Amino acid sequence: MAVYSDEELLNMFRESETRHYAFNLLVSKYREKIYYFVRRIVVDHDDADDVVQNVFIKVWKNLDAFRQDSGFFTWIYRIAVNEALSFNKSKKLRLFFSLTSPEASMLRSLEDDRYFEGTEIEKKLQKAIIRLPEKQRIVFNLRYYDEMPYEQMSEILGTSVGALKASYHFALKKVEESLIND
Repeated sequence: MAVYSDEELLNMFRESETRHYAFNLLVSKYREKIYYFVRRIVVDHDDADDVVQNVFIKVWKNLDAFRQDSGFFTWIYRIAVNEALSFNKSKKLRLFFSLTSPEASMLRSLEDDRYFEGTEIEKKLQKAIIRLPEKQRIVFNLRYYDEMPYEQMSEILGTSVGALKASYHFALKKVEESLIND
């Protein structure tokens, strides 16, 4: 299969005869990255699949309106962040009525996850990350796992580079403390 740039895929998408093919290529190109990013935010595999599906539905519906002010990668990550946050918010509301904390639910999902293939140390790291405030968890995941530059995170999250650096620093300290104390 030929490898196309985002610009080539977007141009193909704008042509009615190659629209579906281009979209399938875009999904193939970004699905795994988006899945793992979302998975680290929502934790549960099935929830992550649902969120990723919603991300690509939004991409499909809004791709014609994409103005290329930012890169496609940045745009799709912004959609993924918003969808993951919206999902977590609605899950928190459901959990509020069941008297289970979101953190406890995520930790239980991690423990029960038959798809988790990491070592015990990786599981401890994931537990420490789950305990972070949501914004810090997102910043930590983007920086640590995706090795994303702060400037790109700033575009995605709409936050200053300085605030992101501080957020990552605090998140890193909390994760280190959690791993030492665990």
